[in-house]
Amino acid sequence: MAHVETLPTVVTPAAPRIRSISPADLKDALDKGMDDFRAMPSHAVFLCLVYPIVGLVLGRLAFGYEVLPLLYPLVAGFALVGPFAAVGLYELSRRREQGLDASWSHAFDVFHSRSFGAIAALGLLLVAFFLVWVAVAQAIYVATFGYAPAATIPNFIRDVFTTSAGWTLIIVGNGIGFLFALVVLLVSAVSFPMLVDRPVSAAEAVTTSFRAVMANPGTMALWGVIVAVGLALGSLPFFIGLAFVLPVLGHATWHLYRKLVV
Repeated sequence: MAHVETLPTVVTPAAPRIRSISPADLKDALDKGMDDFRAMPSHAVFLCLVYPIVGLVLGRLAFGYEVLPLLYPLVAGFALVGPFAAVGLYELSRRREQGLDASWSHAFDVFHSRSFGAIAALGLLLVAFFLVWVAVAQAIYVATFGYAPAATIPNFIRDVFTTSAGWTLIIVGNGIGFLFALVVLLVSAVSFPMLVDRPVSAAEAVTTSFRAVMANPGTMALWGVIVAVGLALGSLPFFIGLAFVLPVLGHATWHLYRKLVV
């Protein structure tokens, strides 16, 4: 009797199931993010305070008023790299949710994660988005105002809001910035928390993030607006508020992931 050789069966894991969420879930995620921040304030400030301080001091010392046209793009850029910068906060929220020790040293446990390679690769992608966005923003400014640096802060603000070149800068810059933000939202809405939570590939995490946004377009668009408004308010005065806004949004993103992905 002839021997029939059979091929081994390959089991492909099912894609994570995505839940439908509502604006009420966004509020609950923000409330839980605030609760995490209250429970772990020193950790959050330790992780996030460096961004506004270093950005403000180095920018002012190195560039003077030449940095003025890039202040808004740099603030907006926090939304592009924020999901990567907050991976330590996701880990702290995960540990607190499970009743584990959430001391600040555990924020660096992601370096020992099985998904660290994927986290680093995806983080480099967001950094690349950020650098391209800043270069594009600079090119838009040069195309509308030329190469002359802003003389003073009042003069720069007046030129932006009272001239046709200024309104061109506002409309074109925000339009292109919206496209960058949309791509990053699709890529990273839940991908980094998922990589912290599970040993998955970067491709699977990004695919899940894309599916989560597409399954909840209105609610996730509202989340993008909340992030943008929070970063704008946190930038006043002198970026100091970002030390509060960034950790709250970071912790809230973890809880948003838990609501979106089964």
